[in-house]
Amino acid sequence: MTAKIESVANKPFDYVIAGGGTAGLTLAVKLSEDPHTSVLVLEAGGENIDDPIIMRPGYYGVHFGQDLYAWPHKTIPQKYADGLEMAWARGKGLGGSSSINFFNYDKPPAEDVNDFERLGNPGWNWEHFNSALRSFEGFVRPSNEMLESTQIRPGLWQLGTDGPVKTAFPPVINVIEGIIHETMFNLGIPAAPNPLGGDCKGFYLAPLTHDARTCTRSYATTAFYLPNKHRSNLHVLTFAHVVRVITEPTASGDLIATGVEFLYNGQPYVANANKEVIVSAGTLKSPQILELSGIGDPQVLNKISVPVKVALPGVGANVQDHLLISMGFELKDNPALETFDMLSDPAVAEEHLKLHKSLRGLHTQGVIGYAFCSLEMITDKAEEMYQEARRKIMKKLPSCSPGLQDQYKLELDRLRHGRPGIELLTFTGNISRPNPPTPGKKHISLHAGNYHCISRGTIHCTTADPLQDPEFDPHYFEEDVDLQILIEGAHYVRKVAATSPLKDIIARELNPGPSVELHNNEQMRSWIKKYCYSPWHTSSSCSMLPREKNGVVDSNLKVYGTTNVRVVDLSIIPVHVSAHTQSVVYGIAARAAEIITGVE
Repeated sequence: MTAKIESVANKPFDYVIAGGGTAGLTLAVKLSEDPHTSVLVLEAGGENIDDPIIMRPGYYGVHFGQDLYAWPHKTIPQKYADGLEMAWARGKGLGGSSSINFFNYDKPPAEDVNDFERLGNPGWNWEHFNSALRSFEGFVRPSNEMLESTQIRPGLWQLGTDGPVKTAFPPVINVIEGIIHETMFNLGIPAAPNPLGGDCKGFYLAPLTHDARTCTRSYATTAFYLPNKHRSNLHVLTFAHVVRVITEPTASGDLIATGVEFLYNGQPYVANANKEVIVSAGTLKSPQILELSGIGDPQVLNKISVPVKVALPGVGANVQDHLLISMGFELKDNPALETFDMLSDPAVAEEHLKLHKSLRGLHTQGVIGYAFCSLEMITDKAEEMYQEARRKIMKKLPSCSPGLQDQYKLELDRLRHGRPGIELLTFTGNISRPNPPTPGKKHISLHAGNYHCISRGTIHCTTADPLQDPEFDPHYFEEDVDLQILIEGAHYVRKVAATSPLKDIIARELNPGPSVELHNNEQMRSWIKKYCYSPWHTSSSCSMLPREKNGVVDSNLKVYGTTNVRVVDLSIIPVHVSAHTQSVVYGIAARAAEIITGVE
């Protein structure tokens, strides 16, 4: 039951949260556990509650391009990717991107999270992060029968079982996952020792964020908001677009936030904050709110005629992203194989809607097959690639800021010492480009992803108009090693497809297809630049780093130069992690709740 504008405008709340996405909605519910604390969430999208397009698995990607569900963000043309404009869709409405993601639930390597602490953030380590996250997890253990018949490894998951975010394996594991696992094993890819416990190097199957009782989506709205929506101290206003944080100077020179300005039905309003303003608009929009509040790089603010209140050059800098390429393969005719292509037939789609009611069929399945690899696991060029990357980075290092110098050294260390930064991912259907699939055929898409990209981008306002997107410029492939890793990943995917038992079910390669010759790096380079895509994991635009190292927030997530403004979303991580980011965002919200309330 969302709030009315009359109960919000010019009213005081202890905490005002800008953004009702995954982090913002989750944090609001945690803070409102204290009945004496009032919390207001302002969400620019709608409610989208009990919508089958959101709740039902199998509708992968249908939300993109639909104004009800997704924001249609897009990068500027990329200088090092032949002018590519990357679509950066994000979840619109309560629950944010947890309402439209692909249900992925994995976790980063422990050492990736420990890197946060290494970069100057005490307490931000794997032990604290995972402990906080486990309190949110409601994992349902697979049956003994499933454990015996699949590659799921019992006793290694270390997931919480009593939390509100429901996670479970599909009731039936697609046989294609078993075929790919055996193929990986034949190529020397080991089983990951403890994939959701901090050691994900190797192949594994991961659970989905769905409720095992209904095989429907479990996300921030169902896990946190709906069970607690009747709390009298929790207020959520939808279609409320936060413009800026309202601040006043203090005697110490720092700013104190008194509230936020927001738009509702095109009209400006103010909500007052007694304790804190928390910016949770996501990596793409949190820096915009700070810049429009006068907090950011003076050069950026001067260009858009916003008075500088706190000079923080790190706002909108240090942007990092993951990149994937999807290679499509047509399967031989085999009635025993099920893929999501089958849903393109209206009669089959109708049948599987009926099957879903009894927890059967394609709408109970999902993306569960992963392998996270180090560079030397997929190519014999690893040392050569490392040395070339090191030579280029060391040459430019003296001209970099101290914070970026630390990150470059860390990224080189990740590359050199076998850290698992390359993802191999299975999707049982075709989502590859550009060649269209043959109607009536079944396909799989095998992905290679670079999750430790070294290139760094920016997100900055080009206008003071809050309804205009900032300029999104991730600088894809500015560091050529990022592209080289994807090239080697693509070659390796072809190797996987040419190895039994997977090769025995493949009829032909659909994408990139014969236009990219085997081991032709230049042709592969060109194809990747055209058809790579972001898995919507952009991070670090409000990085948690020491202020002198271009940080935006400290280790308590408080914005430098303010007494009571925090940022809580994926924008705060100082260096990216090798994982899909749903669990990471929940972990950030969990840690933020502990920091703010002082209760662990």
